[in-house]
Amino acid sequence: MKKKVPFAAIVLLTTLAACNESGTNTTDNTSGNSAAPPPPTIQYAVVNKFPHDTSYFTEGLEFYKGQLLESSGGNADESPYPSEFGIADLKTGKVATKVQLDKTKYFGEGITVFNDKIYQLTWTSQVGFVYDANTFKKIKEFKIPAKEGWGLTHDSANLIMSDGSSNLYYLTPDSLKLLNILRVTDNSGPVPNINELEYINGYIYANQWETPYILKIDPATGKIVGRLNLENLQKEASSLRPGADVLNGIAFDSAGNKILVTGKRWPYIYEIKMQ
Repeated sequence: MKKKVPFAAIVLLTTLAACNESGTNTTDNTSGNSAAPPPPTIQYAVVNKFPHDTSYFTEGLEFYKGQLLESSGGNADESPYPSEFGIADLKTGKVATKVQLDKTKYFGEGITVFNDKIYQLTWTSQVGFVYDANTFKKIKEFKIPAKEGWGLTHDSANLIMSDGSSNLYYLTPDSLKLLNILRVTDNSGPVPNINELEYINGYIYANQWETPYILKIDPATGKIVGRLNLENLQKEASSLRPGADVLNGIAFDSAGNKILVTGKRWPYIYEIKMQ
């Protein structure tokens, strides 16, 4: 199964050996109630759109000091896309590469910036990297506490990671130790395929892989409290750029109160405003 390669998409639910680690808490809300209503739809409007580099198989999108960082994933055997991240120019869509991974070893995944450090996941290597956010020099590597790394964000204290299942992993930013596993649920029970993440005004927003949805998650309970349907943006991207793949990429600029979204090989990055 190749999650990030568009011609071979198979849903994977990862097993979680890390759940049994000593000292790890698990918040598990699996008592889905099918009689309960589904999460409400969050309305949105597109307020701007910017060119996007269609050579990027987008894995992460993140603002830092007014600049937009974007990561892409690829490997030497099956994917022609770069495995790297850099600074995206919203005027041209081009990304100035700052870190490039060895594609024979690593498929680049989600990124986030916390306390002037950039954290980067890889897909199946169970390795993550930490960089100085100003110099892009690698500080250290760390072991990912799951079989796969997908999306990454943070709240005011901890990193939050997804692995494509219904689980979110809370990690300490310094030691990168696993603190807690939060199960994401809706009215029907656990919700799989949690992918790219962004923390916005007290909630976790997550792309759900292979769907046009962004899920709004309450971090206190793991419950989905709202859902954006970006199907119209997906259709526009596919009509303008044959081969445009799934929705993937959420960035929040707290200083400008802007939310940007895009997808893998989409021709545009969209600025949206939630109603």
